Amino acid sequence: MNIKLVKRPPSGVELRLEGRLDTSSAPAAQEAFLKVAGEYAQIELNFTELAYVSSAGLRALLVLQKQVNKTGGSLVLTHVSPAIMEVFEMTGFSGILNIQP
Repeated sequence: MNIKLVKRPPSGVELRLEGRLDTSSAPAAQEAFLKVAGEYAQIELNFTELAYVSSAGLRALLVLQKQVNKTGGSLVLTHVSPAIMEVFEMTGFSGILNIQP
């Protein structure tokens, strides 16, 4: 998985996720997510190029959401594919995460 960071001044950032957020990529992604959460209050995860999310990926997203909640920031997921949205709905994550069209 690749993550491209696009800054959005003054306190925001967009992370463009590419590939698969799965067991092999989730630990590095979570580390990157938490680093960004420590630096920026407003985080957008752009899922345009993300093909798949596993349970390990869901955990990384949950950890990020909890960290953002602690710091009073905001997290939004954008451009979520129908297949990934179905995973979010089946697992209840659609009620936890702020998902925008």
